[in-house]
Amino acid sequence: MAEDIVVKLTADFFKTLAHPIRIKILHLLEQGERCVCEIIEELDIEQSNLSQHLSVMKKQGILDSRKDGQKMFYRIAYPSVLDVIGAAEKTLSEQIGHSQSILKFLK
Repeated sequence: MAEDIVVKLTADFFKTLAHPIRIKILHLLEQGERCVCEIIEELDIEQSNLSQHLSVMKKQGILDSRKDGQKMFYRIAYPSVLDVIGAAEKTLSEQIGHSQSILKFLK
């Protein structure tokens, strides 16, 4: 029973990360806290679209936020999420390297 809950929570965590914009947001926040206005400028997306992505990640607990006057700032709540993204990117790099090796062999 407890194992089923952990599996469900893990799947939900990966669903939250399963969008290119969210990965880009996390890469931007890797250097530290950013204002929504900065993120919009960097990603060149509509504020409503960005707000939806930030909301999903905040609800999952991946991001924290704070308000300073009129500005809203976001930061990564658990930097270990970057390890997950790094592991995925490393796996993809290995897969590409393997595919290239096979292609060289076939030529």
